[in-house]
Parts: sequence; C-alpha cells; structure tokens
Amino acid sequence: MSSLPRRVKSKTKTLTSEDYELPSFLNSSSESEEEEEWEPKSKKAKTSRLTKENKAKAKNVAASRSAVARKKVKKIAIKEEMDISLPLAPAEDTRMQLLKPKEEDTGTKPKTLNQKLEVPVKMEVNSFQGKSSERVEKPSTSVPVVGNQVKHEKSEDFAFDEPPFKKMKSTTCPEGKPAKILGGNKVKEEFEMNWDIVQALSEMTNVEPWVCSNLIHLFQEENTIPFIARYRKELINNLEADALREVQQALEELRTVAKKTHAMIQKLKKEGKLSGCLSTALLNCRTLEELEHVSAPYKTGSKGTKAQRAKQLGLEPAALSLLQNPMELNLFSYIRPNTKGLSTIQEVEAGVQHILADIFAKDRDTLDFIRKLCQQRYICIQSALAKVSSKSGNEKDIDKFQLYHEFSCNIKNIQHHQILAINRGENLKILTVKVNIPDGVKNEFCWWCVNERWRPKQFLKPELMRILRNSVEDAYKRLIYPLLCREFRSKLTSDAEKESVMMFGRNLRQLLLTSPVRGRTLMGVDPGYKHGCKLAIISPTSQILHTDVVYLHSGQGFREAEKIKKLLLQYNCSTVVIGNGTACRETEAYFADLIMKKYFAPLDVVYCIVSEAGASIYSVSPEASKEMPDLDPNLRSAVSIARRVQDPLAELVKIEPKHIGVGMYQHDVSQTLLKATLDSVVEECVSFVGVDINICSEILLRHIAGLNANRAKNIIEWREKNGPFINREQLKEVKGLGPKSFQQCAGFIRINQEYIKTFCSSKKTELGSHALLTKASAQGKKKTKPTPHTSQQPNPLDQTCIHPESYSIAMRFLSFIGGNANYVGKSDMQQKVNAVIQKEGLEDTAKRLNTTVHTLQLIIDGLTQPEGFDIRTDFDKPDFKRSIVCFEDLSVGTVLTGKVENATPFGVFVDIGVGKSGLIPVRNITEAKLSKVKKRRSLGLGPGERVEVKVLNVDIARLRITLDLIRVL
Repeated sequence: MSSLPRRVKSKTKTLTSEDYELPSFLNSSSESEEEEEWEPKSKKAKTSRLTKENKAKAKNVAASRSAVARKKVKKIAIKEEMDISLPLAPAEDTRMQLLKPKEEDTGTKPKTLNQKLEVPVKMEVNSFQGKSSERVEKPSTSVPVVGNQVKHEKSEDFAFDEPPFKKMKSTTCPEGKPAKILGGNKVKEEFEMNWDIVQALSEMTNVEPWVCSNLIHLFQEENTIPFIARYRKELINNLEADALREVQQALEELRTVAKKTHAMIQKLKKEGKLSGCLSTALLNCRTLEELEHVSAPYKTGSKGTKAQRAKQLGLEPAALSLLQNPMELNLFSYIRPNTKGLSTIQEVEAGVQHILADIFAKDRDTLDFIRKLCQQRYICIQSALAKVSSKSGNEKDIDKFQLYHEFSCNIKNIQHHQILAINRGENLKILTVKVNIPDGVKNEFCWWCVNERWRPKQFLKPELMRILRNSVEDAYKRLIYPLLCREFRSKLTSDAEKESVMMFGRNLRQLLLTSPVRGRTLMGVDPGYKHGCKLAIISPTSQILHTDVVYLHSGQGFREAEKIKKLLLQYNCSTVVIGNGTACRETEAYFADLIMKKYFAPLDVVYCIVSEAGASIYSVSPEASKEMPDLDPNLRSAVSIARRVQDPLAELVKIEPKHIGVGMYQHDVSQTLLKATLDSVVEECVSFVGVDINICSEILLRHIAGLNANRAKNIIEWREKNGPFINREQLKEVKGLGPKSFQQCAGFIRINQEYIKTFCSSKKTELGSHALLTKASAQGKKKTKPTPHTSQQPNPLDQTCIHPESYSIAMRFLSFIGGNANYVGKSDMQQKVNAVIQKEGLEDTAKRLNTTVHTLQLIIDGLTQPEGFDIRTDFDKPDFKRSIVCFEDLSVGTVLTGKVENATPFGVFVDIGVGKSGLIPVRNITEAKLSKVKKRRSLGLGPGERVEVKVLNVDIARLRITLDLIRVL
C-alpha cells in the first residue's frame, strides 16, 4: 500500500484544480510520501507556506505508514482564512447555466478545464510548479461548512473556459433563472472521436462554441428550429432560423462521420485488420473524404494496395528500419529469387518505397502541412471542352457551356453557380475538369518531408536516401495529390450545394410570406391554347363561386369577352389572376387590351401574373380530390392560381416544396439536403405566421412545429367531435400530443377570442354554467369540487405569440403596468406599455420580473400587436397592372418597375412585364441600393420584392435583358 493515498474522500465540495498548487516539497527531486494539506493558490495562502520542519518530516516518514495516519489526513480541515470562495449550485438544480471566462487578479488566464468536477472527485495533476509528472490526487480543501451555510465572497467570480452567463427556460423554471451545465462545453456523444464535436462544429459554422454547445443540447431534446429561434433566443445569441439550420446540418454531417467511422472500426476489428495506428487514424477523420482515404485499402474484396502487398512479402520491417535504424539495414537480405516481388533488389526497393509512401500519405502531420501549404498558394480549377463531346455532342447543349470551354479560376474566388455549372457539364460529358496545383507546392513538400518530418535518425547511405526521396515523390503523386483534388472538388461542391439550397430556402420563404390579398373576389385564369383558358371565381373567404372554360386564342376572343364581362359584373370581381404557364403572354395581352379600352366599365379591373408551378401536380393529388371532389382537375388549377394571391401560404403548403420552383440548379444539388431544408422553411413560415386552430386546414396544421400528419389529423377529429378549442390547454387532451409536442406547437397556435365568444353565447355551452358555479363559490356559498370544465375558460393570451410557459410572467407584467388581459392589442395597452418601458427601461423591467430581455420583448410584442396581426403585412404584395410592354419597345436607358421572380448566386431575375425576365447581375446589387427597413442576412433580393430598374442591354437574338438596380420599392 502506498503511503500517498490515491483517493481522499471529503464531504466538502472542491474547487477546480487551477485554484490549488502543490506544496513545494512534492516538487523536490526526491518524491515525498507524506500526506499534507493542499494550499489555495491565492495571495494570502502563499504567505502561509509549509515550514522547513514540515518538509523534513515529510522526507523522513516511513513507507509503512499506519492506517491511523491515513484517517488523520481524511479529517484534515482547512481552518485558515481563505480569500477566495466559489459559489456552489444546489445539487438538485438541473437547469443550464453558461459561465463566462474570467481572468485572475494576476492578469493571467486560468488554464482550461473542459469539465467541472463533482464531489467527491478524483483530481489529476500532471505538473505543478516543478517537473514532477506523477499523477497526484488532492484532498478536498473547499470552504469550510458551518451548518448548512457556505462562506461566499461576492467580489470573486470563478469560471474556467466557459461561456458567459445565459438564462435558459425549462419546464421547471419558465422564467429563465440560471442553472449550471455540468461539464461546460463538453457534450456526450453516442460515438466518441479524437476531436471535440463542439469545437469542430464551431469551426465549421463560425458560431461561438457556447452557442454550439447549447444547440447540441437543444437538438438532442428534440426542440424544433422555429421554437428555438423564437423562444430560446438567449441561449443561441439571437441567431436566425437560417443559421440554426446550417448548424443543424453541420452537426448531422459530423455525426454521420462519427457513426460511419465506428462502423468501419467494428468491421475491421471483426476481420482482424484493425491495428492501433489504423484505429487512431480513423478516429482522427473529420470528413467522409478523409474516412474514405484511410479505410479504402482495407475494404473487403479489394485486391489490396501496393503497400499491403509489400507488407505481405515481409518488407515492412525494412521500411521502418530505413527511418529508425538505417545503419543496420541490408536490403539484399530480403531477396528471394523464386518469390515474385522479392526476386531482385529493384523489386525489394520498390516494395519498401510503396510502404513508406503509404505511411507518409496517412500521417496526420504530413497531411496538415500540405493542406496548409495549399492554402498559401494559387490553386485553380480548370475546365475544357471534352474531345468526345466536340465531335458527337448536341450543338445546343455544347453552346450552353460556352463560358466554360476554356475556363480557369482560383478555387478561393470561384462562384458557387460556376461550380454547379461545371459539375453539370462534366456529368453530361461535355466538359473535362481538373484541379491544378503548382509544382512549387510539390517541391517544398518533398523538401520538408525529407529534411524535417521524415528525416532519418541516423546517417543514410546514398542508395537509401534515393529510396526515401522516391517514396516522398511517389506518396505525393500517387496518393496525396489525388486526395487533395478530391478534397478540393468535394469542398467546392459541398459549399456550392449548401449555398444554393440556402438560397432556394430564402426564395421559398419570400414566396410563402407574400402578403395576402384579403377582402377581394378573385378570378383565376389558367391559360391555354387548344383546350382553352380555365376560369375560377372565388369569394373573399376562398369559396368557389363559379368555374368555366373560355377559348381566347382560337378566333373567338370577342365572343368570349362578353362572357368574361358578364361574370365579372355578376360577382363584382375586379381582380384577375393569370398563371404564368403556356399562353400566359397572349392571355395577358388580351386582358390588358380590354382593360385599356375600359371594356369592363364600371369595374376598374386590374390583373397580376402569378407562378403556377406545382398547380397541375396539386390538381390531380388526393388532397385536391378530397378538397374539391366534384371539380374537374383542369379547373382545380384555376382555383389554386386564384388562392395563391388570396392566401399564398395556405395554398403553397399543399404542394411539395421542390415543385414550387425556387431556383436554378435545383436538380444539381443533394435532393436529401434540398428536401430537408425546404420542409424546414415551410415549417418555419407556417409557425411564425401562426394558425387559427379552429378554422385552419389539416394540411396547414401538419407544418406547425411539433406536429405531423397524425397529430394534425387527431386535432381535426377532436375539433369535429368536441367543438372548437376554447384555450391552448385543451390541446393536451388530443391523442398523441404529449408534453413535448405541446411545448413545441403551443406558441404558434392562435385561438380567436371573438370567435370563441360568439360560439359560447350562441350555443350556451357549459362555460356559462361553470362561470355561475365560480361566482357562487366566490360569494361564500358551499364550496364545490373543481369540475373538469376548469380548462374551458378562455384565455386572451391564447391569441398572441406569447408561449404558455411565459403566461405567469405576462400576468405579472400586466399587473406591473396596471393593464388587463382583456385589452390585448388595444391602443390603451400600447400606451401603458410604452409609458412603463420609457420610465423603467427594458433591462430593468426584465430584472424586476426575474426574466430575460428576449422573453420580455416577446411578451410586449404579444400584448401590443393588434388583433389579427399578420407578419406577412411587412412583405410585398403582387404587382397589379393595367397595361403591357412589348420586348421590342425596350431600349437602353429605359427605367421600369418590376417584381423579383427568382434569385440565384449570380444575380436576380426580374419580371418587367415583357414576357421575358431581365437579369440584374450580382455586381449591380449593392448595400446602398437596398431598403434600409428590411433586415437582410445577404445582399440578395427575394421573390416578390418590387424594384425599380434601368435597362443596360437588350439582346433580341438571344432574348436576354441586362438590368441595373436603381432602388427597392
């Protein structure tokens, strides 16, 4: 038994290892076995050093110390006054607290501790003050406890490598009081790797590590992006939904790498191919490309690499000897005349060379050096017209890639759309693509390997030095250069796909959040030639009033005009919505001509063009058949076109997002990534707009955060069986909707109070009788047992964006300002809130209510927003027109207004009403020209935005229009 105990139990809590230093006698040349108390590392503690007698006593102590001495050590308590203390959280507090790193008084930063230590704790010390590297354990020296009180010093705040204080809401504490995360940024993953997932995620996304750590925890708890973005802002540093989506995708990539790595390790272990070095190399992989590079030689069914075949011949000891002990290496001893691969000295040298090349190509330091070297040099990607395609290819397809027939660009400067275009040309076998790494990189790399990284430990004979040089060159040319090319291409493609998918998401969001046109009767027109134009007239409440077919482009235009006029006058309809499909231009000209002649007088008719992408697919879908069972599929598309203007969000969610037509190169990106992103954007838009649960459709409910098809169906069935929802609490009664689902969806569901009041008064529900019972109880009558109808009390806060977990804070805030929940959204409420906030300030008010600023701001928004508030009112409405401009009428310098139709990485397409969209190149979109009102994450414009443009060039032969952005309207 060692006299120095490896574990000392203590009932007192310990400080972190940085707050203590070893007694100096333990750092002496002779190791001491005496058990002495550890001293705090502070100014006062330094003055109370152990005396020389204590040191002498420690050195002379016998190795066979009795158990009595050990017991004595356990009873040691620090009685001297210490000038530091650490605030300790209660053991039962399970909420999160993020702590900010703080420097000590000496001005030096404390060393990093990635994990907080619990009590009792085993603390390992590698070296303190001296060269001793023995792992030693400290006895507890935390602050002495008197009764249940711990002495605190308010002036000191200790935190080690942890992020700043943040407050997280939880079911136990919705107000957001602080609590600690034990372990700081450390996150326990299912598959452990040699790298920290928080740090790797932070490097990939450029998001602070503490935010990444919080997001990993939030995603592990199955929180949705809309919920996190709105109700957990203080934990994510107020990141937007797009940024959260990017972090989530990066996290999935890292977890995929970790999962595949461990699967590969298990496979190789089962096959008996796993070694310690290979296991380390696999666990170091951060990308799928690295994993493929390391594991490729060991895959089943492979013939094996040149290095593996050389190892099978027994040449591995020779290769290692060349690096470690070349003086004793004799390659001639490996010659076996009758063995293929060992019959001559040249074959032996080649085998050794292959083994060394394999070692060099898989070494982490070597790969890091070459990657860093490439970052400092000019690496370009080149494309050229393929010889095969130039002879036998389709001339039209070849012309599409004319810009890339002789193309070269630095990989640091190449645009995302150029990468996607090059990849498409390569897949069509029209282009050949290669990455060009200059020879200077190879020369510097080879010199570094021979003279520094792989320099032999002993003198090398000329013939062995030649083998070493050849091995380095072979490793670069045969293994490392192809790896670098694959990595560069993969990284460029991955970045281009991600950026394109994010842009598709932004385009989709802009379309979904187009401001609805309410209170109008609309005529939807699905244009066509042979089969005519389909018409549908819908009421302001989306009810189908009339459907018909007219033939405008077959010589019957004048006769059909009478029918159209009669329908418009009959239903008092003055707005025509035309789909942008086949015959759109001719149909637009037809209506524009009649409007200019005032044919529809006394009606002042206007028209607009709307995208009909996906309308035909929806018209034959089961959802459309269920919604419009008696209507012909051709007429359903006209109804869908009209409803896209009346309520774009409610109509577009019926269509699979990829069919809406959100951008170019849509089919060149990962379809899995595209679908996940677009579905997430739809969920975000529907959730942020909110739905009235008593009137919304089942399809719309599916896209609310926390809900799915089954839960939406159960909600509709509950509503049909029990009547409308009186308050949000009744959602808990729906089958399959548990606490987590309720938490995620409750804040995005609205309950119209006027509708509930009307329903309750007309039907004379049980709510009235319950109110009488409550009144009778309040007057002192016999107390009755609470009835199940308690939850059927309307709550005015249910019509706001305030989450139920914050209702108690909202009620305290109302009490603080002297307000009443029944006046939510009224002007009086706005005045009272403004008066208090101007007087007290937002931060002071939040502290008074014991909540966060973000939560308080959300409560204020919910209380002051008018009834029926819709965030889409801040977005652009469709562009209504009365006349048309021809392509031939355009001239350079003409100033026009138009609507953004689509955004791409290289520019923005604008519909200026001439039948062909014009392009504003991305170089012409500057920050000064964009609206200052809208908050933008990029300089891009989104679909639906109205802009003023100037014509820069008109190419009639190629039907191309180049525009310059003047301003955003």
